[in-house]
Amino acid sequence: MQQPLTLQAVILDWAGTTVDYGSRAPTQVFIEVFAQHGIQITADEARGPMGLFKRDHIRQITQLPRVKEQWQSVHHRLPDEEDAQNIYMDFTPRQLEVIVQYADLIPGVRDTVEAYRESGLKIGSCTGYTRSMMAVLLPEATRQRYHPDSLVCPEDVGGGRPAPWMIWQNAIKLQVSTASAMVKIGDTVADIDEGRNAGTWTVALAKTGNELGLSEAEVDALAPDDVAARLNAIYEKLYAAGAHYVVDSLADTLPVLDDINARLAAGERP
Repeated sequence: MQQPLTLQAVILDWAGTTVDYGSRAPTQVFIEVFAQHGIQITADEARGPMGLFKRDHIRQITQLPRVKEQWQSVHHRLPDEEDAQNIYMDFTPRQLEVIVQYADLIPGVRDTVEAYRESGLKIGSCTGYTRSMMAVLLPEATRQRYHPDSLVCPEDVGGGRPAPWMIWQNAIKLQVSTASAMVKIGDTVADIDEGRNAGTWTVALAKTGNELGLSEAEVDALAPDDVAARLNAIYEKLYAAGAHYVVDSLADTLPVLDDINARLAAGERP
């Protein structure tokens, strides 16, 4: 008799999910490099495409109506692919300079990942960061005793989110043959799209990541009612984007995985 399917792996995002509470490392750099080209963008505009490969992220910002209008005013033409590439070339060294400043593990991550391992789960990971950026970030995470079994970056597979390639490459590296036996966990709509496109369960994080966009200290300084109202709106957005589950942080995911295993045992699939 065939054994019921159970979860075999979790695929974790990085900034806003396991490190960098509030996903702040990329945001300020996006603002800085666009300013170098004479374009002023807001934090919300910088955060909008978060989760994408950084070159794709920059390309999307250049196509925002307000950005295009500024570009026309400053440069007397609309931004093109070469402009996006130039901004990306400016972005990369600056991101490498600051990424280590935002490398602290998010509270609860280490214990949660240990609990995953104790339950027999493999730990995959993927990101919008490049290999060169992860070469700086990964040792810092390892120093804090977080080191996933697998890491895949967009250039490893020819493209980033929302395409499913990074998840599928993680599956190959982890030797997981069924998408339904994996859970993608991240803090952006792009993470959700990636998981849905890959055929996995998707869990979105509302409090520690890009959508709230605040450090832990900034969150703690807010009135509880204010935090609750903001989180309610984020939960609605992430569920509307297609997440199977939304929770505050990675530390809140263990009961979710138990529920997914129950659904798998009952024959349900993502």
